[in-house]
Amino acid sequence: MTHQPPIARQQPQELTRHGHTRQDPYFWLRERENPEVLAYIEAENRYTEAMMSHTADCQETLYREMVGRIQETDQSVPTRRGEYFYYTRTEAGRQYDIYCRRRGSMDAPEEILLDPNQISAAEELDFLEVGIFAPSPDHRWLAYSLDTSGGERFTIRFKNLETGEIAPEAIPDTLTSGEWAADSRTFFYTTVDEAWRSSKLWRHAVGRPAGEDRLVYEETDALFELTLYKTKDEAYLVLWCRGLETTECRVLPAAQPQGAWVTIEPRRRGHRYKVQHRGGRLIILTNHEASNYRVVTAPAATPGLAHWEAWIPHSEEVTILDYEVFAGHAVLYEQHQGLHRLRIIDLASNKDHFVSFDESVFALEVNDYEDTSDRNPDFHSHVLRFIYGSLATPSQTYDYNMVSRERVLLKEEPVLGGFDRENYVTERLWATAADGERVPVSLVRRRETAPGPDTPCLLYGYGSYGASFDPLFRPRYVSLLDRGFIVGIAHIRGGREMGQRWYEQGKFLNKKNTFTDFVACARHLVAEGYTSPGRFAIYGRSAGGLLMGAVINLAPELFRAAVAGVPFVDVVSTMLDDSIPLTVGEWEEWGNPRDETFYHYMVSYSPYDNLVAGEYPAILATSGLNDPRVQYWEPTKWVARLRTLKRDGRPLLLKTNLGAGHSGASGRYDYLREVAFEYAFILDQLGVPGG
Repeated sequence: MTHQPPIARQQPQELTRHGHTRQDPYFWLRERENPEVLAYIEAENRYTEAMMSHTADCQETLYREMVGRIQETDQSVPTRRGEYFYYTRTEAGRQYDIYCRRRGSMDAPEEILLDPNQISAAEELDFLEVGIFAPSPDHRWLAYSLDTSGGERFTIRFKNLETGEIAPEAIPDTLTSGEWAADSRTFFYTTVDEAWRSSKLWRHAVGRPAGEDRLVYEETDALFELTLYKTKDEAYLVLWCRGLETTECRVLPAAQPQGAWVTIEPRRRGHRYKVQHRGGRLIILTNHEASNYRVVTAPAATPGLAHWEAWIPHSEEVTILDYEVFAGHAVLYEQHQGLHRLRIIDLASNKDHFVSFDESVFALEVNDYEDTSDRNPDFHSHVLRFIYGSLATPSQTYDYNMVSRERVLLKEEPVLGGFDRENYVTERLWATAADGERVPVSLVRRRETAPGPDTPCLLYGYGSYGASFDPLFRPRYVSLLDRGFIVGIAHIRGGREMGQRWYEQGKFLNKKNTFTDFVACARHLVAEGYTSPGRFAIYGRSAGGLLMGAVINLAPELFRAAVAGVPFVDVVSTMLDDSIPLTVGEWEEWGNPRDETFYHYMVSYSPYDNLVAGEYPAILATSGLNDPRVQYWEPTKWVARLRTLKRDGRPLLLKTNLGAGHSGASGRYDYLREVAFEYAFILDQLGVPGG
């Protein structure tokens, strides 16, 4: 039976924004409340389901494999906070983590603090995500927040952990940032504006109506959003006013919730910094006169730049990604030649050492943007907890004694189903980009999988916001590896894998390097005999979906299939429209198209604007109807236009989750269903048996 794809009607529309006039025949698909729009999206879903119906058995096989590899009933490594051990656990058949604690030891009775499974069942929710999970310093209250749509607007509630009662107040329109003052009764949080920007800081007294909350600070510059964290010694709350190019920190003594917030150093375009505290001095990670960052110190009483004293100097070869400050040690998470380093500094002697790792391609779990203290909350501890992994080694949680240098493995992520890491090998290749830069590529395969023109390959990429796509183990890869795939990650410019310069060379008017780097990596794999175009699939999400759209415009002949997850493909229209959530802040990544130079540069690479009649790979695009980051209409318009131009007969599919947002399904089983669907598409298009 031949299935006919839905064809979206074209409605010629001339758009004039900020002096730029453009034609867009599918602009009408932005009309969320128009019944015709939803009808079209549903028709695309039905078409995708019909076109993938022959893979139903493959999808089920993949899903059962993936579920079969996870320890369905499992428990995280407990983290000690004061007298309590906090942890999460999962139960077989249930979608969400259960949040628990025990007092004194792990042999004590368990307290269940939050069970999203019960909330989801009671309220019959299709989507549920926990944002804030913050026990008070005295452990008597829990602040938590929930998103029930995927739209990334959370509602904060407060639970009395002594009585089990939920306080009456509910605080809507928040994101995932909130911190307790030292009194365990005052809670600071941020709310979002109509553009989904975290713009206001509020002070709340637990048990009082939210309407009485005091507005503490409002960020009026649309390029900035607000994040809260607490220094590891719990002396200060930090309000991090954060743009992509510039940051500013304001601090408040945690013991003085009614006090005034003090600015450390006023914002100055291009200056990024964050702060910690120890013994009356601020420890500041800064890029001032240091593109790869350095560390300085300053008296807490006089914290401005004029009082900064050099401590850890800048290096042209090493980037400081993040840091932690303990009473006796400092820890630097560094990036060197595309790999992570863990540097420990004894604060008494100022002597340092590095933690060594055996594999040649590996990564540590490092968050470049948020505070890392959740894993290591005890300021006075001399034990560092870190998480290590590689493309072949499942996530390993270690405690590392910074004095004795003893390393203890606390847990390795269980991978069931007969998985043995010795059956897999990793390697790093270097491709040469169009301008001569050497671009790293991380690969993993089974030992017996021989590279060759018949070997199927899946190459991932991202390359934006300075976010590194690290070579960490992902259990879902095993379903491909065990079917003879090579799985790779292209560490392209726009990420920070090779330092800050790597990021700068993949943004603004250098953005095309991201796309040409990926093409260079793909061509290198083909030229070196790892695979061939007929056996080559690519995958990217969000800004990685933009990458997919740009790459298949540049080199459609290189690939047999592409999966573009929630792809940011209508760059120019979105960046011109400051009414769309989060757009203005994005100008510091892509540029402001009101500037003629940026406008014409964006037009030259925007996937939607550069589609032409011709042959393309098989394409699966996914979308979330409630997505505030990449609006549903971007992939919808892209697919609609592609339907009029694609001349190859290969599938073009659009799958929209009508009850979720940017990250897709929230439940762990539902998520694996989505992965199984995408992998079944890849296997089908590359001609690899799925059974």
